[in-house]
Amino acid sequence: MYSPEAYVMIVGSMPSVKSLADAQYYAHPRNAFWPILFDVFGVTPTDDYEAKKALIRDNGLALWDAAQSCEREGSLDSNMRDVAYNDFASLYARCPHIHTVLCNGGTAHALFMKSGYAGDRRVIRMPSTSPAYTMPYAKKLDIWKKTLFEELCKEGQA
Repeated sequence: MYSPEAYVMIVGSMPSVKSLADAQYYAHPRNAFWPILFDVFGVTPTDDYEAKKALIRDNGLALWDAAQSCEREGSLDSNMRDVAYNDFASLYARCPHIHTVLCNGGTAHALFMKSGYAGDRRVIRMPSTSPAYTMPYAKKLDIWKKTLFEELCKEGQA
């Protein structure tokens, strides 16, 4: 999911079992990804996935996963093996303005860096929005808000 005018890409590791079943990014109700974005951009929370996609596009963001596929029991990143990486070159061709990649957690960061698609883009490891990462919501929100606004302000997007 992306806007061709995206400046910042958020990279996850691999969708959870719930996300794959629902065909929606961050579908698990305890994942803080959407609540964080709603709070960062001052948007009323909604379950409407079309509105969530518009939030990404309207704010100069792209959203994708480091892994195109993998073998994994359950949803834990620690169970991932035989990873096939997404083709970020094709996404960069469609979104040529991406200058920053925010990796949603340590596994997303490790996979993205291993994929070799960072290039000269700034890559930042963000605290995972997963409920398995136990940092308090307020602290996650503070870091995401500060970083997103800093990166979007570079292009006058925030």
